[in-house]
Amino acid sequence: MLSPKRVKWRRVHRGRYAGFATRGNNLSFGDYGLMVTEAGRLTARQLEAGRIAISRSVKRGGKLWLRVFPDMPVTKKPAETRMGSGKGSPEYWVVKMQPGRIVYEMNGVTKEQAEEAFRLASYKLPFKTKVVSRD
Repeated sequence: MLSPKRVKWRRVHRGRYAGFATRGNNLSFGDYGLMVTEAGRLTARQLEAGRIAISRSVKRGGKLWLRVFPDMPVTKKPAETRMGSGKGSPEYWVVKMQPGRIVYEMNGVTKEQAEEAFRLASYKLPFKTKVVSRD
């Protein structure tokens, strides 16, 4: 699974998700892309599950780009721990998503193959999504 090699801060604040994506909202590499239409957090496990679904659907054909990287740690305190005693330790990594952000891009496949692959990948993601293309 994806995680950063090193980070400046071990624990971070949750932050805000308001507004629309101003970066990563256009196709840069492929002809087809999967765009998020809701705000939220995408975990490294969900991102990897979607990637596997796409690669299996197109039978390892074409080229796939991941346009996001999970670089924000989410902390969790141990079960049955009393209140206080500081913040928990990092458990997993997420990326903050805003509407309009493109998660995956694909090239070298037909439009029907891309739409089917992205449909399968969208079941693995916790957002509503739509398929975008260059034409």
